[in-house]
Amino acid sequence: MKLSVQHRDIRSTDTVDTLIEEHILALQPRLQIDEAVARLEHRAGSSPAFHISVHLVTPGPDVFAESDDHTVRAAVEKVMKQVRDKITDRHAKRAKKLKSNLSSPAPGIRGKRAS
Repeated sequence: MKLSVQHRDIRSTDTVDTLIEEHILALQPRLQIDEAVARLEHRAGSSPAFHISVHLVTPGPDVFAESDDHTVRAAVEKVMKQVRDKITDRHAKRAKKLKSNLSSPAPGIRGKRAS
């Protein structure tokens, strides 16, 4: 997995970069991640001032989330919760579809007789 953390108008710190890295690596057992890009911004003129976006490149649909908050740590926690929720929803949707496919016969099978 390739991981990049980009900073805009905010100083890079080991604490924040490590926090992001740990959160993304924790997702690996649940989702194959080929590439992860996290962008941190400090928007001086707006409130809340900190913005983060996360883009996970995966086989299948990519996962994208973004969040704003008053502190960097809170913004990171919020965006990672969104990512986890999206992954959970994806797995639940897949399981529901699989269960539905197993419980109902394929179209056209019911009512046909062999000639």
